[in-house]
Amino acid sequence: MAQPIRVHPDNPRCFEFRGKAIALVTATEHYGAVLNRPFRMERYLADVAAKHITVTRLFCLFREQQSYVNPASTCKPASPDFIAPYVRTGPELAIDREPKYDLDQWNTEYFERLHRFLSLASDYGIIVEVVLLSNTYEPTGWGLNPLHPGNNINGTPEIKWAEYMSLRHPTLWARQAAHAKKIVEETNRYDNIFYEMCNEPGGMPSGGDFATPDEVNEWLSALAGIVRETEMGMENKHIIAGQESFIYEPFSGPHDYAFGDFDVDAVNIHPLPGMEYHGQMYNMGDFMSKGLKLRAMRDFCLATRDEKKPLNFDEDNIASQYRDPEGWTIHRKRAWTALMGGCHYDVIDFSIQPWLEDGTEESQAHIRMWMKHLSDFVHSMDLARARTLAGWGKAQPEHTLESVLAVEGEDYAVYLADERERDEAGAGEAIRGEVGFELAEGTWKVACYSPVTGMYSPAVEVEAKDGEAVRLGLPEFVGDIVVRVTKA
Repeated sequence: MAQPIRVHPDNPRCFEFRGKAIALVTATEHYGAVLNRPFRMERYLADVAAKHITVTRLFCLFREQQSYVNPASTCKPASPDFIAPYVRTGPELAIDREPKYDLDQWNTEYFERLHRFLSLASDYGIIVEVVLLSNTYEPTGWGLNPLHPGNNINGTPEIKWAEYMSLRHPTLWARQAAHAKKIVEETNRYDNIFYEMCNEPGGMPSGGDFATPDEVNEWLSALAGIVRETEMGMENKHIIAGQESFIYEPFSGPHDYAFGDFDVDAVNIHPLPGMEYHGQMYNMGDFMSKGLKLRAMRDFCLATRDEKKPLNFDEDNIASQYRDPEGWTIHRKRAWTALMGGCHYDVIDFSIQPWLEDGTEESQAHIRMWMKHLSDFVHSMDLARARTLAGWGKAQPEHTLESVLAVEGEDYAVYLADERERDEAGAGEAIRGEVGFELAEGTWKVACYSPVTGMYSPAVEVEAKDGEAVRLGLPEFVGDIVVRVTKA
């Protein structure tokens, strides 16, 4: 068995997988692929591989509450189609009117699907983020969980939903730990996985029925301990990614602990308002708002660039419920900004559903192909040596935001995006202008790349002189463009 995916030894901002530097980029993360019975995982993974998407995200227990927001989530199966790690034995009925679970009996069908998914992903070279547990968000969401006392025959305790992510209830914690341990034991054999303890953990500063953020972080550390302890005597040791507890009311997402003493190897972020780092707040946009907020994303990437843990924009839902070119364009720009910022990016493509496992004709032509272009471009660079730069450009068109990823002195990728929000005057119109930058003396090749078409313009050669900025006119573009500058 090969070394599992790990943080790259020469560049802690990227990963190494099967001997190569890799960036995580996806428009998939169909986290319901195993637990949703009608979902045809073979069709889904074949398209993921064809699009050169490098990662997908898999939930192991959480079943999402039906809602009018993002109703197409694969994590919202009908009750008879929900496959949990436990066997439904009854005879009593659970809250969803299906037989109750026996938490002492593991479900063969679930683990067969889990292994089939991970094995096929491995064959394709696709990384899988295995998410052990999740926030339950509300009483009705908690009511769908097999660990809820109304859903099993094993006498789990009555709790408030907001205490789920804590160590307050030893009997419940024992069941959570047993679940995590079982998943790790079953999946240790795979080199193409890493673990996340909990999706979107959160606490309330005032406590009460809510666990406090400190309690949630203590619980997350205990889950990480389960992973570490379980793998101690096993063949493989996998990295753990995660985010520290966010804070409800007022909402904020601190990250100092995550980059510091928190027992994770990589930091996940779900970009929203109130993302905090070293006392600075970054408003990355409201959930499902169709906001763009590129500057805050870019600046967060730059602020954290010297940290020794990779930063993964683990689930960006700024516009994902809008399955149209406008929403997809927002995510294309955010994805390029993250990757050119030396980070990693994940957006949910809700065009993918059971019976539509490779999306729609429209999503194939837009977001899915755009992610292929991004993956191909970023992996054409020497990621082990590439670093994000600030202030390198000397000129750029009005209304554009620049993000620069470079192997200094050899290869520069300058991503320019129209950063105007959709309701601002001129947003979406053609952009004209020039770029300027300083290069080491010598001959350089410059070409423009389209994130939409995946095509380069013919390269031109320029002669650079020390201390003099090179200035070049850009072709007219809409939305975004990349300038690639390489040593001749």
